[in-house]
Amino acid sequence: MAHFRRSLRALAVPVACLLLSAQAFGIEKYQTNIGPTPLDGSNRANVLGRGSVQATLGGTQFTVVGSFAGLATPATEAHLCMGNVMGGVGPVIGDVSVTQANDGKISGSVTLTAEQISALKMGKIYVLLSSQKAAKGNLWGWFQPAHKTVGPNVPQQGSWYLPNILQDDTGISKKKPQG
Repeated sequence: MAHFRRSLRALAVPVACLLLSAQAFGIEKYQTNIGPTPLDGSNRANVLGRGSVQATLGGTQFTVVGSFAGLATPATEAHLCMGNVMGGVGPVIGDVSVTQANDGKISGSVTLTAEQISALKMGKIYVLLSSQKAAKGNLWGWFQPAHKTVGPNVPQQGSWYLPNILQDDTGISKKKPQG
């Protein structure tokens, strides 16, 4: 019996390390570049700026951290939203913090449902940042799996621009078509 207890104690540390590292391996990384929402003659002077947001999904917890610059007026609020297609607009699913300035930070965490996680994996979740003179949206961007970002006029092979384009409605990667 004493030998059995020693064996259990000897296994306790490696098993604990394995369980803790399994959680770390379960984290998925996402990113988006945020840019101006659609422009028309009435809002062109107020819808300015650029930014980027990185995100992680650990279990159901979606955490975002990013920055923005060049707004015409200070930011007022930021939300995570879910469209019914990539690039489509939809309802707010959570609020995140934003620096109330022309240049600043975006951060926060939202607990996602199974439906929202599936939507995230298909590129349907986006961040929307509003400002004083663009109250319905100043900057936005749809989250994609983290990927290498290249400069302009750099040719790329494969599905580099839309990394999740070959996924079905569950977020599972499909086999790339031959041809």
